[in-house]
Amino acid sequence: MLSQQQLATMLSLQNKMNCKVNTSWLSAGYGYLRAAMVESVEAIEHHGWKWWKAQQRDLPQLQMELVDIWHFALSASIIDYKGDIQATANALSAQLAQSTTQVKFDSKDYYPEKQSLLDNLELMTGLCAAKRFSVPLFMYIVQQCEMSSDELFRQYVGKNVLNFFRQDNGYKDGSYIKIWHQKEDNEHLVEVLETLDINASDYSEQVYQALVTRYPGA
Repeated sequence: MLSQQQLATMLSLQNKMNCKVNTSWLSAGYGYLRAAMVESVEAIEHHGWKWWKAQQRDLPQLQMELVDIWHFALSASIIDYKGDIQATANALSAQLAQSTTQVKFDSKDYYPEKQSLLDNLELMTGLCAAKRFSVPLFMYIVQQCEMSSDELFRQYVGKNVLNFFRQDNGYKDGSYIKIWHQKEDNEHLVEVLETLDINASDYSEQVYQALVTRYPGA
């Protein structure tokens, strides 16, 4: 289960990224759960659902979609608690501590542990379309996608920090260098993440500084 420190770190990073896009993001009316719904549909595509043709589940892509969904879910949660990061972290922690993953949708009870991954992805999509999000359901889907909570944290922080790093080094004006020493920045990020302790209180700062050390234009 995600720790209180991990939740606080992710929420703080999400708030900072949203502020980088728009300092008034809390009141901008952006459809974060709509975005989560679209990403959920994309996850269904990566899983495969067409019975009339052969399809193979793409697990790495599924995991990436879950990380994207989590970005939007965190944003929606921060709005629910009017920008109070600590209150949001406490609320999410309480939801994660629930003893059941049961979801009630349209007066019907759903039990994720009794459903396939595909059915749970569909349920999450429907909830997001109805402007709702179930953290226990999401975390069960994470588990079904062979992803631990620590791996969710690691990938989330990595993607968030890389996005910040790109913006800080000219991504918007086109001066950013995406390939360093014959490797794309995503490859450098993977190598960096493998060397750091995710339990460090300054984990996100360590990731950023490691990218700075490697980047030729910094």
